[in-house]
Amino acid sequence: MSYIIETRDLTRKFGNLTAVDNISFGVDKGEIFGLLGPNGAGKSTTISMLCTILRPTSGKATVNGFDVVKNPSQVRNSIGIVFQDPSIDDKLTGRENLEMHGDLYGVPKAQMKERIESVLKLVELEDRADSFMNTYSSGMRRRLEIARSLIHYPKVLFLDEPTIGLDPQSRDHIWSYIRELIKKEDITIILTTHYMEEADKLCGRIAIVDHGRIVAMDTPRNLKEQLGGESIILKTRNNPLYAEKIKESGLAKGVAVADDEVRITVDSAHTVLPKVVDVAGKAGIYIDSIFLKEPQLDDVFMHYTGKALREGGKEISPMARMRRRA
Repeated sequence: MSYIIETRDLTRKFGNLTAVDNISFGVDKGEIFGLLGPNGAGKSTTISMLCTILRPTSGKATVNGFDVVKNPSQVRNSIGIVFQDPSIDDKLTGRENLEMHGDLYGVPKAQMKERIESVLKLVELEDRADSFMNTYSSGMRRRLEIARSLIHYPKVLFLDEPTIGLDPQSRDHIWSYIRELIKKEDITIILTTHYMEEADKLCGRIAIVDHGRIVAMDTPRNLKEQLGGESIILKTRNNPLYAEKIKESGLAKGVAVADDEVRITVDSAHTVLPKVVDVAGKAGIYIDSIFLKEPQLDDVFMHYTGKALREGGKEISPMARMRRRA
């Protein structure tokens, strides 16, 4: 099978630190492929190598058929990038930002106007094209950055935390635009995100990266099904002790302490619930709250990494997630 993006034993070292450790994966044309991992897991380093910003220490990577080491110029012409940090010029209008980017990528003058109108329409910013950037909301800026990344007809688009810091409505709009990209632009997307819901809804496949290695890779659905079971999530007055008592009881398939909660994985939460409560009572541990849930992508992430993914640098607990969605 021929992939539009392929890595084989891709490795990057910084002195004695191995940031990316023999990563191998392939991405199909037209796929939205997610890279998830804790801070420092190696996601950004991997993308930097694929974008030719960093040179691999060893291994091989190709993008759109071009080797990232042997053909860096062709790779750069094949890709678009939306960085996590804002990179729009506030002193220019939306249209001027697009024109400047088009010039940098050598978009022919004869095609420039038509191309700008096309990408503005895609992200619904036609009516604000001639407004200065300091009048744009955060969501509008993000949409223009996506439009800007498409001006030179890239085959692959790298989206680094495309919706971080946006309100839920703006985030939903960005998701819609990303789906439209696949349909209208014949494009492949590599997505990094701290939002599990985003990865679950958008990505065809996900690679979970930890300590520079891929620890799991599959569709979101398959990853959740492979995990199996249900979760009982508790807040107690002594989480470490309670977690040890649950492990000793043999009631759980897995036990993890994250943030201020204990997460217990079991086959049937409703059947086991009275018994896990009884464990706390016998140990003299007071339970503040209990929450039951079916496997979600954040459970998969915690299973493989032992950590809860951080959203925008802040640890988000499962209960907090549900309160946000309510």
